[in-house]
Amino acid sequence: MLANTGKLAGRTILITGASRGIGKAIALKAAKDGANIVVAAKTAEPHPKLPGTIYTAAQEIESAGGKALPFVVDVRDEASVTACVEAAVQQFGGIDVLINNASAISLTGTLQTSMKKYDLMHQINTRGTYLVSKTCLPHLIKGKNPHILNISPPLNMSPRWFKDHVAYTMAKYGMSMCVLAMAEEFKDKGVAVNALWPRTAIHTAAMEMLGGEGIAAKCRKPDIMADAGYALLTRDSKTFTGNFCIDDVILKEEGITNFDSYAYDPKEELMPDFFLDEFDEVVTQSVIQGKEKPAAAKAEEAAGAVTREIAKAFDGLASIITSEVVEKTKAIYAFHVSVPGGDATHWWINLKEGSGGVGEGSPPSPADVTFSLNADIFGKLFSGSMKPTAAVMSGKMKLKGDIGKAMKLEGLMGKIKSKL
Repeated sequence: MLANTGKLAGRTILITGASRGIGKAIALKAAKDGANIVVAAKTAEPHPKLPGTIYTAAQEIESAGGKALPFVVDVRDEASVTACVEAAVQQFGGIDVLINNASAISLTGTLQTSMKKYDLMHQINTRGTYLVSKTCLPHLIKGKNPHILNISPPLNMSPRWFKDHVAYTMAKYGMSMCVLAMAEEFKDKGVAVNALWPRTAIHTAAMEMLGGEGIAAKCRKPDIMADAGYALLTRDSKTFTGNFCIDDVILKEEGITNFDSYAYDPKEELMPDFFLDEFDEVVTQSVIQGKEKPAAAKAEEAAGAVTREIAKAFDGLASIITSEVVEKTKAIYAFHVSVPGGDATHWWINLKEGSGGVGEGSPPSPADVTFSLNADIFGKLFSGSMKPTAAVMSGKMKLKGDIGKAMKLEGLMGKIKSKL
């Protein structure tokens, strides 16, 4: 992992959403240099499902060697943001770095996204980033090597990043457009404005809520974002601005070539993150993990044999469905599988009602997620050689419905392999 250099000693860093996840990881990395960290987040009392508060994060920061100011902030509220910035300046004498990390997510299509969810994402992601940046900038202009770092993706106008979750994409891209604009606007003032995004999924409490149990093995640790963020914040703000950075690319530039230490399980295929084009099977195997895998078995078997294999896969799945799995998943999945030399077959998995079940034909209730794919990809999914997210992102499997619920299938696929 990237070694600390002491370059952030005494600098004041305001981080939104710093009570847990990526925000806290960056805070702890900077704290090892002796930085002053403003923990700007909403969680003052323990959350029933999400660990950590601004106060527990502050304790960890001070134990790591930094100074902390925990402050209850709702980035949607201007008075709340102003009070936080004023308190930071009063306590530490100024602000040198702002990290816009706070974000809201709902991976739902247009008809499934309530206006309440739409407003929440846009108020936190886009408006919140704009508001906090605007409020901090008068102080950043006077800061030492000042940086704004938004945890947001490169701007990618491919329709596939809009069609399944347009509300979330617009809100997240709003953060990235702040980078594009503010980097140019404040370049002459010496304030760097950059974005940082992970190549793979990062395991956080929010990711576990979306993906369910077992998702960690397919993710990298927040440490990789902390190290990449540290590398960016120690670069010259006058020359390094307006960049949309990917975590492992930045770390390669710092001399790191082996990323196994950032993975929970280096042997697992990592789940790629959204908004990047590198999602075909070759890339997820050779670029993300840096390993070659054996070529996939020859596809296109006879229609009868393929149909029997599909039935066998669903029989294996039925054997691992329990009431606990149903309670954790709460979703019905439909599969439309095209078979070479035969008609398409239709199957369903009920992990929402009663004790669950599987079957052929139409599901007993409307599906939350519908997958359309060919038999070859189906075989790879159920043998464990391809993950559902990678198949969707590479265009090899079509998805209609709730992406968050689709992600919960990842954990089940690994268990099915042992049953076949």
